[in-house]
Amino acid sequence: MSQQAPHHAKSTAAKITPKHAAFDFQKYRPFAFAPSLPDRTWPSKTLEKSPIWASVDLRDGNQALIDPMTIEQKMRFFKTLVGVGFKEIEIGFPSAAQVEFDFARKLIEENHVPEDVTLQVLVQAREHLIARTFESLAGAKRAIVHVYNSTCRIQREKVYGKDKAEIKEIAIAGANLLVQYAAKYPETEWVFQYSPESFSQTETEYAVEVCDAVCEVWKPETGQEVILNLPATVEASMPNVFADQVEYFCRHLAKREHVTISLHTHNDRGCAVAAAELGVLAGADRIEGTLLGNGERTGNMDIMVMAMNLFSQGVDPELDFSDMSEIVQVVSECNNLPVHPRHPYVGELVFTAFSGSHQDAIKKSLDYNEQHKEQTDNVWDVAYLPIDPAHIGRSYQDVVRINSQSGKGGVAYILQRNYGFNLPRWMQIDFSGVVQKQAESTARELQNDEILQTFENTYLQQGNFDLLDYSVNNKAGEVFFNGQVQMNNETITIEGTGNGPLSSFINGLAQHTGKSLHIINYAEHAINPQHSASNGNSIDDDNNSDNKTNANAAAYIQLNVDGDVYSGIGTCSSTVSAMLKGALSAFAQATSKAAA
Repeated sequence: MSQQAPHHAKSTAAKITPKHAAFDFQKYRPFAFAPSLPDRTWPSKTLEKSPIWASVDLRDGNQALIDPMTIEQKMRFFKTLVGVGFKEIEIGFPSAAQVEFDFARKLIEENHVPEDVTLQVLVQAREHLIARTFESLAGAKRAIVHVYNSTCRIQREKVYGKDKAEIKEIAIAGANLLVQYAAKYPETEWVFQYSPESFSQTETEYAVEVCDAVCEVWKPETGQEVILNLPATVEASMPNVFADQVEYFCRHLAKREHVTISLHTHNDRGCAVAAAELGVLAGADRIEGTLLGNGERTGNMDIMVMAMNLFSQGVDPELDFSDMSEIVQVVSECNNLPVHPRHPYVGELVFTAFSGSHQDAIKKSLDYNEQHKEQTDNVWDVAYLPIDPAHIGRSYQDVVRINSQSGKGGVAYILQRNYGFNLPRWMQIDFSGVVQKQAESTARELQNDEILQTFENTYLQQGNFDLLDYSVNNKAGEVFFNGQVQMNNETITIEGTGNGPLSSFINGLAQHTGKSLHIINYAEHAINPQHSASNGNSIDDDNNSDNKTNANAAAYIQLNVDGDVYSGIGTCSSTVSAMLKGALSAFAQATSKAAA
């Protein structure tokens, strides 16, 4: 088989001299095990169904921990994996440690294994270890025995000192031992699995040769279930190269149609999920990995991420992550490892937008979907959010959080979703400036209740200004306002005329104070009953019962006071009262600024 020559590798090395001898890239060579596959087919394919999933959390993940799990922790983890929906679970390395052996026995003897779940164990191709492994599984209804030996050039030459033929004989001997020991336990349905360890760093045609030899022993064509697992034990190439290796393997394996091809990718280059996804496109049937990617060095392939990637594309992952918070808690507590706040799908901050433009886009997308439910056909389509956070138990409160980088859209989103205030754009601009100053002064993220308190302090608590009582009468097409307003601990009678309650109130306020007052913008809406009105100073006007709403009303006023613009808000069970209080709120701010 021909190997692809690295493009310009020699000329690059000759021309560039490293600046620091300790950081010499010339010490390394391009990946050398890519098969020649000019007619590759995987790039034109699409993932349309879930692969077979196999969790290796309790073995591969466990052996990477500083403090391996206790039997109690393993049991808790096992039950979580069953609850998520895994049907194949690698529970350990029973021949390597007593606790591993004891856990296997506990699962079987105490009937913790559901009928549709298959246990899997790992063992090296050595007889005394294989004997111990089958002993640990005695009485199991169905089990996968996973045997392996390393086939890559580095280990052949530098670890074992054996040639290709000798390494292949180790694999054949291991395969024969599995057949012999399985016959001693006929009550169990045995599945045989073989891994050419470090497949990705093995010459691909040699990996095919070794696996063909194993299949000659196991004879999958006769009905013996066989899994051939292709590990990127150390991720050493780009994902597309790994996909070429997988497709080459699938094409050239003699008994491909009779076996299950499995992948086990690691994350040394940060591409384990991508390599697994492309590997499935290249022909693999099955994926091994761990929840949240725990594993040796930089970790294993994160099954949760790959499954949720399918979910986000409308493909059933056949795993249930709806109770994601509980799952993450079990994994992190059993592994004694923290979860990165930016970890895909589950990190504390992954559905959180601090950026003003992001917040604005999220808010507008959600508002659009709410207003056009029939047109959107309930399909999720929101800027910056690949999935609905609610699907994995996250609330909308997690989506938008406020700091000094946030803009009007984020602040408006918090007030709308949490408290029922649907601020018009001009009010969003006004209040976002207030919030930004607060965030800058505290130099931290603001909590939702702090934002609400600032909102109330700015607009809904008018200090010594309060609307006490009023009446509005319409005579001959003109509206007359008469009411009492408290200003600076003094009760003042306001009388005015206009074409409506608000304009007549503004007219009377202007006459009494001698100020120039003009309405620039006005908006109102009913507050959803689930949100309690924040302003406890509401008044109910029995004389204006026709204006009352079934839910609290909010009114937003932008007022020009002697040439300067101020925004105010009023809330009440009466729409008229809300608009009057909004005007008084704006006027109170103007007065407060003048006094300052």
